[in-house]
Amino acid sequence: MRKIVYSLWFIAYGIFLLSVVCYAQTTVSSTELIERAKELDGQEVLYEGELIGEAMTRGEYSWLNLNDGQNAIGVWTGNNFLNLISFAGDYTHKGDWLQVRGVFNRACQVHGSDLDIHAQSINLIRRGRIVRHQVVPFKPRQAIILSGVFLCLLIGRLLSRKLKKK
Repeated sequence: MRKIVYSLWFIAYGIFLLSVVCYAQTTVSSTELIERAKELDGQEVLYEGELIGEAMTRGEYSWLNLNDGQNAIGVWTGNNFLNLISFAGDYTHKGDWLQVRGVFNRACQVHGSDLDIHAQSINLIRRGRIVRHQVVPFKPRQAIILSGVFLCLLIGRLLSRKLKKK
């Protein structure tokens, strides 16, 4: 009987431990960082975004700009994380999507009171890629026609000036 009671207590305790919910730190958006800047100042945050522009190296550290689709946030990071980067977003590239864990600063004393994140870790979520832009079929034809019209107007203007002089 004792074994059954202990077994039931053990099972109940196991079920209790398994029912405890553990939450991972949620990712904050750039809008949240801006709107809740005072509240989040000095706290560790998790932020995700597309790397836009090139990394700006400053000695042993670099600036990265991450855009989550709403705003861009500057990230101050050690150069050891730069090996993760393959693509920086621009007109011809979709940038790498990075997840940054770091300390959020509403007005960073080190960087001229800028709003930034000092990264403690960076993870690559997905690689960027090359973006190929298609030329719309009617645009080259339209450019040729407009060039022809412009050339005709220019010739007409030059001829009218020549005739006025005579």
